[in-house]
Amino acid sequence: MTDTFAALADPTRRHLLDRLSEEGGLTLANLSEDLPMTRQAVAKHLAVLEAAELVASERDGRCKRHYLNPVPLAKMARRWLGRFEEVPLGAMAGFQGAPAGAGMARTATRGASAHS
Repeated sequence: MTDTFAALADPTRRHLLDRLSEEGGLTLANLSEDLPMTRQAVAKHLAVLEAAELVASERDGRCKRHYLNPVPLAKMARRWLGRFEEVPLGAMAGFQGAPAGAGMARTATRGASAHS
């Protein structure tokens, strides 16, 4: 899973995954079209994504087509995000017992005493 997080840390790799999510079966040339870098740099990013198993590739004659592999992303979502789906946000932050307007009242009191 560490490879997945490392692969997703780079904005260029996230852009490539977005492109493959929209339209699978793209070649290196297709993926390089709108990026301000060389095809070799894009190939290195694809290699990182393949090592993290986020991209699957297959040969089609002389070209290699790339596809998004959503399985590692689904596993990550289940493991890291799924446990928080049913928990109220306030409980996760430790604010279970805080009254709704408590923070506002303290701020107003501080502001009033500063002007006195």
